[in-house]
Amino acid sequence: MSLRFIYGRAGSGKSHFCLNDIKKRIDEGADNPLILLVPEQFSFQAEKNLIKTIGEAGMLKAQVLSFRRMAYKVLNEVGGLTKKHMNASGKSMLIYKIMEENSGKLKVFRKSVKRQGFITTVSDIITEFKRYDITLENLNSTLDRIENENLRNKMEDLILIFSQFEERLHKKYIDSEDDLTILAEKMSKSHMFDEAEIWIDEFSSFTPQEYKVLDRLMDKTKRINITLCTDYLDCSSADNSTDVFLPTKSTEEKILKIVLEKNIKYDKPIALKCSPCYRFKDTKELQHLEKYLFSYPYKIYKEKCQDISIFKALNKYTEVEDTARDIVRMCRDNGFRFKDIAVISGDLDGYESLFSAIFKEYDIPYFIDKKRKINDNPIIMLIMSVVEILSQNWSYEAVFRYLKTGLLELTKEDMDLIENYVLSNGIKGNAWIKEEPWDFGLSYSFEKKEISDYEKEILNKINLIRDKIREPIIKLSKDIKGRKKGRAICEGLYNFLCNIKLDEKVAAWIEYFKENGELDKANEYSQIWNIVMEVLDQIVEVMGEETLAIGTFSQVLSKGFDEYEIGVIPPALDQVLIGSVTRLKSHDVSVLYIVGVNDGVFPAALAQEGVLTDSDREILKGRGIEIAKDTRSRAFEEQFLVYTTLTTVSKYLRLSYSIADEGGKTKRPSIVIGRIKKIFSNVEEQSNLIEIQNDEEKLKYVTGPRATFNKLISNIKKDSNGYITPMWLDVYRWYNKSDKWNKKLENIFNGFSYSNEAEIMDTNRVRKLYGRHLNISVSRLEKFVNCPFSYFIQYGLNAKERKVYKLSSPDLGSFMHNVLQVFSSKLKEENLSWKEIDSEWCEREVSEIVDEILESMPSSVFNSSKRYKHITNNAKRILNRSVWLITEHMKRGGFEPSGYELSFGNSGDFPPISLQLHSGETVSLIGRVDRVDSMNSEENTYLRIVDYKSGTKEFKLSDVYYGLQMQLLIYLDAMLTELEKEMNKDAIPGGILYFKLDDPIVKTKGDIVDSEIEERIMKALKMNGLLLDDPDIIREMDNEIEKTSDIIPASIKKDGTLSKSFSSVATIEQFNLLRKYVRDTIASLCEQILEGNIGVKPSKHKNGDACEYCVYPSICQFDTSLEENKYRIINDKSDEEVWNEIENKYNK
Repeated sequence: MSLRFIYGRAGSGKSHFCLNDIKKRIDEGADNPLILLVPEQFSFQAEKNLIKTIGEAGMLKAQVLSFRRMAYKVLNEVGGLTKKHMNASGKSMLIYKIMEENSGKLKVFRKSVKRQGFITTVSDIITEFKRYDITLENLNSTLDRIENENLRNKMEDLILIFSQFEERLHKKYIDSEDDLTILAEKMSKSHMFDEAEIWIDEFSSFTPQEYKVLDRLMDKTKRINITLCTDYLDCSSADNSTDVFLPTKSTEEKILKIVLEKNIKYDKPIALKCSPCYRFKDTKELQHLEKYLFSYPYKIYKEKCQDISIFKALNKYTEVEDTARDIVRMCRDNGFRFKDIAVISGDLDGYESLFSAIFKEYDIPYFIDKKRKINDNPIIMLIMSVVEILSQNWSYEAVFRYLKTGLLELTKEDMDLIENYVLSNGIKGNAWIKEEPWDFGLSYSFEKKEISDYEKEILNKINLIRDKIREPIIKLSKDIKGRKKGRAICEGLYNFLCNIKLDEKVAAWIEYFKENGELDKANEYSQIWNIVMEVLDQIVEVMGEETLAIGTFSQVLSKGFDEYEIGVIPPALDQVLIGSVTRLKSHDVSVLYIVGVNDGVFPAALAQEGVLTDSDREILKGRGIEIAKDTRSRAFEEQFLVYTTLTTVSKYLRLSYSIADEGGKTKRPSIVIGRIKKIFSNVEEQSNLIEIQNDEEKLKYVTGPRATFNKLISNIKKDSNGYITPMWLDVYRWYNKSDKWNKKLENIFNGFSYSNEAEIMDTNRVRKLYGRHLNISVSRLEKFVNCPFSYFIQYGLNAKERKVYKLSSPDLGSFMHNVLQVFSSKLKEENLSWKEIDSEWCEREVSEIVDEILESMPSSVFNSSKRYKHITNNAKRILNRSVWLITEHMKRGGFEPSGYELSFGNSGDFPPISLQLHSGETVSLIGRVDRVDSMNSEENTYLRIVDYKSGTKEFKLSDVYYGLQMQLLIYLDAMLTELEKEMNKDAIPGGILYFKLDDPIVKTKGDIVDSEIEERIMKALKMNGLLLDDPDIIREMDNEIEKTSDIIPASIKKDGTLSKSFSSVATIEQFNLLRKYVRDTIASLCEQILEGNIGVKPSKHKNGDACEYCVYPSICQFDTSLEENKYRIINDKSDEEVWNEIENKYNK
């Protein structure tokens, strides 16, 4: 037996030497085994290279192996495969079960078991122990010598998990991580490698397990050849921290130690000293890069660079876009094939979606070499969500995650219908499984209403959809819910999947993907079904006879799926390879693009230390336990990875980086960029930060039809006058002549003239929307004033915001209005006056009314949780305060309520308010008045309108002027008109008032008596509005007024007249002018509606704008950067200005 090193720098031909050496042995007629041993991820490429070198016939005498493949072959030969292997998924499930059962014994990891990814971390540590040949005996013997309490507690937890893992695992299975340990033990019995010659290539280091296998191989083989990527052999320099080849020199040192211990012959090493190295024979620049990248001191390359370039991009998108353009250029102008090109990144996850979108746009065939997690696959989501439906008692999230997988026989319309219904009624839990059909209303109301025939039809459809969803799941629930054995749960779940015909649907999807050329997706879905069966088998094997709760089963299943990744085979030969820095396997890369060469990305920032920190590893190393490398060692390996990556390419290398992330935050270039700029003083750094001006340089934007089309449109759009340069004019002519593109070009140009304005609707459409006779409420008209387009969407098209089962401010306001209506009606029924009732009676009645309303609505949101019950109690408190305040108001004046919740409408208390328009048409105003108070004198009747508000509402004459506060005035006008007709005497406006429903908190300093608190509350809830300018009438509203009233907006001076500065009052003449002004304003607004005004013209005032709480911004697309989209500014006017404007209008 002899050992021979084959060494040389990157590109020196080490792999080539090995392949030719094998060919030479075959040509010489060697009859001993010839083996090429490579890392697992290189095995496929190595096999292709070997076949290419020795031909298919030569493969009968030589073979490519990895350590795992070697283990499989040896154990097949000598025995040792009597037990099944447990895969990573099974291991994670077993570790989770062990940690769950022993959570009380764990000291450090007790609370971490359910943390995302922690089970994988523990599994990785166990794998680390095995690969570094650390046994339980080693760990136990070291434990007593660890003084650090935190580390000792960690190690005790790990020993507990590791020991139980080994005990349970080895009853039936073999851990795949034990394969190399078993291989080393069984190697002596094998004859497969007797007198074999082995070439070991592409390794920079080995694990202790692999060293042990190499040790055993040296006992049987004729010769072992090991390639090392290094400039010279000198293991004495293995501690030189500036040496880029430190990892391989450390490997040399360890191998020589085995050689010396075994007294094995050490053949003269093969030194591949090349100048230039074969890989870089056609490019001086890449030769220079390989030689001086990490050399100190370095030599500067002063010539102009053709084969190395740097690109500085604004962001990731423009970086990938320019990479795509450069790939097209290299293939078009330099004769490269797509298969000659590789694109790699240290942040593949961050760039993957951009590669997919942009490379498709540029018609570049590509393959992303990345294993994909399966958790987001619809099949896995369906299985996990149906289990979560049972473990989470039919939660909304689990149910609709299950429905939206697209694997069920439900249309999108069916799903939308039932989802809206479930959301609006807060359906969850047992409501799904009760036999009684759902009969919750389609629209939420605190008033009892009969369900219409239309609603019955919709409810019937909803219940049919519900049955289709729930029946298979209820059957599954009977099979698996409760404490069942793992085997029974897996069988039940399998039967459920068959019951919903999931296998047939998956097969149909696979066929669809194949027919549409989506071969990678077809490949993925083909693997998923088998993975599901594998995971269920693993659960049966690991815990089939154990009793599991459904929640535990859900967690175990999730851990099982977490460990699976799918590898996809390239669907074509001529494709650009896209991958991560660590997975670049081929040396046949002519053109290499490295994107994302930013600080912390390439080279990568070191990952978190994990369960065992660097200091923990140092302590363990001092106690004889040496496991995987610490962050410092990994930093040297990362430097070596940078070297091997940059020297993989043979013709052209381009590095690119971005200067900002998606949010505009600055990013720094990598130290690699700075290093290359130092070594190559004339390297060109291109950039897209400044726009190219001349046409010759702009030619690079002319690539594939799709990408160039987008660039053409972008350039045309940039110039507001539509001017384009001669080059883009030629491009435009090409597309305009193309039958495939000219229609699309025409549509785009039509889009340039688009303005975000809503056109006036024609009369026919208006009539179809609103009917032949317009019935409208004043509150809707106020909405129209705020924004005509919003009014059109809400009331014309009847678009509604999705209703969710929660209590909104309008809901609470409606509820309190309803309670006050019932309370007022009760007073009337029992012939009681507000002045007669006391606070105890009020409190009792309010509480009873609230309870009765909620009892009549068992599904009300108020009954849904403790939080809402607390809100109910708050509402009772506010209502008690409001009722008490109304009684106080009544006791202090001569006005008495003459009606509550009086409605205007065809079936209301009064007919609709009729207004005639200039066109001769009439419109009907409908609405409801919360309370009408009246006071009779000998000659006149005075009316006062009171509106209850659960929020803050301030009366402003300016808002009346602009049409934003017309409701109370038009109701007052209508009531006065009706009263004059009925009583045949003058009806005088007493006032309009807003009454706030609230129970405010009073801030005080020091002690304060109850009576003062009540006074302060009364002042805080003082009504606001507009009153008649008559001191006698003011006193009829507050007979306790001395100076400034604490219940109405009025103040009386010492001479008995009203203070205009501190009162909100108007004369009878002014009230009459306001009545006329409001009628005319309403008529004008109705005319605008009937004329089809749906303009996107939101109003804006000093306290906000109409868009602030609007739910339709995605429809109107209002954008102030567009010339046609501007707010309609409402400037507040003083009361004096308003009166002047109105008086001037009518007194001309």
